[in-house]
Amino acid sequence: MDKRFTGMIPPVVTPFTAEGEVDLEALDRVIEHLIEGGMNGLFILGSSGEVAYLNDAQRDAVTARTVATAAGRVPVLVGAIETTAKRVIDRALRAQELGADAIVAAGPFYALPSAAEVADHFRAIHAAIDLPLFAYDVPVRLGGLKLGRDMLVELGKEGVIVGVKDSSGDDVGFRRLVAANEAAGHPLSLLTGHECVVDGMLLLGADGAVPGYGNVDPRSYAQLLEAARAHEWDKAREIQDRICAGFEIVFAVKGQGADGTGIPAFKTAMEAVGVLDNAYMAPPVKALEGENRQRVIDIVHAVGLA
Repeated sequence: MDKRFTGMIPPVVTPFTAEGEVDLEALDRVIEHLIEGGMNGLFILGSSGEVAYLNDAQRDAVTARTVATAAGRVPVLVGAIETTAKRVIDRALRAQELGADAIVAAGPFYALPSAAEVADHFRAIHAAIDLPLFAYDVPVRLGGLKLGRDMLVELGKEGVIVGVKDSSGDDVGFRRLVAANEAAGHPLSLLTGHECVVDGMLLLGADGAVPGYGNVDPRSYAQLLEAARAHEWDKAREIQDRICAGFEIVFAVKGQGADGTGIPAFKTAMEAVGVLDNAYMAPPVKALEGENRQRVIDIVHAVGLA
């Protein structure tokens, strides 16, 4: 297992201007907030980074600026999220040119592959790049495609992938993956994206987490990791409970689409704590307004973050 890619690696939000352009100066502040908050790495251009709404020039700008601002203090994992391997490879090679430390790729989507073809998708990406590769298991965005446990472990043993970012929401499946990975000699770094049960995932053997709420409260996740590594599980649970109280911002948003719920809540909270100047989203998604916005701000104050 590559120990560079363990611990807390938040999926970094992408700030925007009112005109829908990437706000690079605001991105600098986000990166400093995360690194100063004790995060062990940065995952850019994932779902929380609104990658689906960015064109190639915007993706390049986010990558170049993040690499420059991080300046080697923590590794930068870059999402190369595209429909098929050839398109993923194009984006991955560009990220490699811009200084990425690792690539994160999902399975193919819109295409309808067999299990064997999904494995070959990752093999093709690995063969074309000179960076470590993470598999991104996110069925909700891939038409229900779940990356198989045995396939992932086999790809790890082959050296095709170095880790898995698990956003499947399948905690039983994740536990089975942890056990299979351990039995195979632990070739993979396994990161949970299930941010309200990170304490439990670390207890059962996860190597870290990719918590979207870490954009708002990185210090609590850093404290959680420290407690878990010290096997202070009661303390870890207390910290996790505090995190979950803040994570209520996501459930406070009503009547929005999926992309208009969690990420706008994170950005609104980041505005409330002073990291961002606004909570603009990539068009056509709108920032929170009215009661939704106020409920998020009220929770941020109630949990003592602002």
